[in-house]
Amino acid sequence: MKSISISPRPIIPLLLPQLEHCYKISRLNHRLPLLHLDGAGRSLLLMASLNNHNHNHHFRHADSTASPPSSAVAKISHLKAVVLGGAPASEEDDVVLPSHDYSRQALVPSQQKYLEMYKASIENPAGFWSGIASSEFYWKQRWGDQVYSENLDVRRGNIKIEWFKGGITNVCYNCLDRNIGAGLADKIALYWESNEPGFDATLTYSQLLQRVCQLANYLRSVGVRKGDAVVVYLPMLMELPITMLACARIGAVHSVVFAGFSSESLAQRIVDCKPKVVITCNAVKRGPKTIFLKDIVDAALIDSDNQGISREKTKWKEGRDIWWEDVVPKYPTSCDVEWVDAEDPLFLLYTSGSTGKPKGVLHTTGGYMVYTATTFKYAFDYKDSDVYWCTADCGWITGHSYVTYGPMLNGATVLLYEGAPSYPDPGRCWDIVDKYKVTIFYTTPTLVRSLIRDGDEASYFSNLYVTRYSRKSLRVLGSAGEPINPIGGSRCPISDTWWQTETGGFMITPLPGAWPQKPGSATFPFFGVQPVIVDEKGVELDGECSGYLCVKSSWPGAFRTLYGDHERYETTYFKPFPGYYFTGDGCRRDKDGYHWLTGRVDDVINVSGRRIGTAEVESALVSHPQCAEAAVVGVEHQVKGQGIYAFVTPVEGISYSEELRKSLTLTVRTQIGAFAAPDKIHWAPALPKTRSGKIMRRILRKIAARQLDELGDTSTLTDPGVVDQLIKLADT
Repeated sequence: MKSISISPRPIIPLLLPQLEHCYKISRLNHRLPLLHLDGAGRSLLLMASLNNHNHNHHFRHADSTASPPSSAVAKISHLKAVVLGGAPASEEDDVVLPSHDYSRQALVPSQQKYLEMYKASIENPAGFWSGIASSEFYWKQRWGDQVYSENLDVRRGNIKIEWFKGGITNVCYNCLDRNIGAGLADKIALYWESNEPGFDATLTYSQLLQRVCQLANYLRSVGVRKGDAVVVYLPMLMELPITMLACARIGAVHSVVFAGFSSESLAQRIVDCKPKVVITCNAVKRGPKTIFLKDIVDAALIDSDNQGISREKTKWKEGRDIWWEDVVPKYPTSCDVEWVDAEDPLFLLYTSGSTGKPKGVLHTTGGYMVYTATTFKYAFDYKDSDVYWCTADCGWITGHSYVTYGPMLNGATVLLYEGAPSYPDPGRCWDIVDKYKVTIFYTTPTLVRSLIRDGDEASYFSNLYVTRYSRKSLRVLGSAGEPINPIGGSRCPISDTWWQTETGGFMITPLPGAWPQKPGSATFPFFGVQPVIVDEKGVELDGECSGYLCVKSSWPGAFRTLYGDHERYETTYFKPFPGYYFTGDGCRRDKDGYHWLTGRVDDVINVSGRRIGTAEVESALVSHPQCAEAAVVGVEHQVKGQGIYAFVTPVEGISYSEELRKSLTLTVRTQIGAFAAPDKIHWAPALPKTRSGKIMRRILRKIAARQLDELGDTSTLTDPGVVDQLIKLADT
């Protein structure tokens, strides 16, 4: 494989001065079989930039320059009801009721209890959230008289959200030290399952704290201070949450980059946040495939050739690179906590936007801590005896909120799985469930659909890939947008959640013991969340309706800004409908008040739960020397939810060909990552444009979906004949 160059844009000159003195680190502990999974000697590395320049690139405070909804009291007694334990629901109007035994033991056992708590959270948010924050978390110093302050209306000045400001705390302390002090020192904090069956590891809460402290001490020793950024480019090893917690312990701001992004995408993020440290490992196995992560990181800094997977063959730069195992275990297993303000930044997570540049979503400490822990506890009806498995990667917000912080703030036992869900066969997930006696299983619609595809599509959940495993330990299932399926043998309630990177935690979600559920509906809002549906003029709609989903008033987990671009933060989320946070999603509310999310209304595609900006993919395509123009839209995909459909116009004189299609796809894979590669490239002699030059994407979406009888008026196009040409080329 050739080395990957960055791009002709001036990234390297900007990047290298920041990464002049780097260090690299390998495996956490010789005793943990984390890095000998496949006999290939894989190792973990840390690359740290120690600037001799005296610039202070720190993240500081993120302050850049009611009553329950009527839907919540809906009467649904007229609907056909199915009780868990019986037959699965089949019609949209069916509701699935929790069993009496389940509800009796649930944290929120009834609709009435939910309504009481929801009403309190809306009518007195300060009292509701300060009560939870005071009773369930440790604060070195309590906040002042004002629990929160907010301005969500751009007409009244800068958008600003603050919760618990003046309160002094630390998320790592609350995840680890507080739980150990409560008697959980010997409780399993992390189970880890390798890509290769038969390799695993565990850490108790006390062992996890020791590992976190060692890394925290090392980071301090190489100059990482409060407010400094640390970029983390790791697969799902124990070292990933360890690194997140170590950063939180010393007040550093971690920015986890999904270890499927290309070197160019990684470089963009490094240039933007200017980290002191980059942490990676030399390679990872996903299913039978080896991915050389160290080479990708090297290419993000300077060009490099791919080498082998072992430590001996790993490409190395003396004076910059250090193996983790050579230095981190030498540091003390205790580390003083850096106490931070509730509004000090905790992490930076880049997400796709409708422009080509990724958005740096910045979450702060106190509000995020309180909100993500509370949503985890109630949405999954958490019990101390639970074994919890979320299949998300920590490179995405789900891995932050519901792999690391939410569960550990509740003292949960968390399972990490490194590999592919269908490796070595589609029964792997259920094998893991049985092995660790998983009780709460939170996954994506994509994973379920991919397993269905790999099995007998007509009856996957009764075929041998499933039925040869017990699955009896399962108690609660979680999903983001997946209709209820009988994965748990029709026994388990499903928390079908809706939320976003920006929200920090669940916004609309069932509480398993409280509400009857409709398959596919996210049901009702979580405590403190006030969703509204508005029309195109921003007028709130009542009763049964469809429109744009917005939120009025803030909640503790809300993000505070886009790093380095508060203006974009305001323009994207608050200017479309002044006075509201605009989610970018469409929503339907049915006659019973249940919420049904209908997808993105902007130029962002949700592929397997990952938000990918169409502009990012278009930018990558047009960088190809033989691509004159490109337009990307989302299209329904039976496995991924949405697929990427690209209309491409080659430069004059270039013929349509399979070779060109492959080359264009490779360009996207190289510049963004394999997950952003187009599922379909549709050749286009020209694109449908208005007389002002704007591409009419509405028409492209209809062509991509083969909804040719719904094209609508094309008379405003400069050349309406382009549409006929595109239709003729649809299956070419």
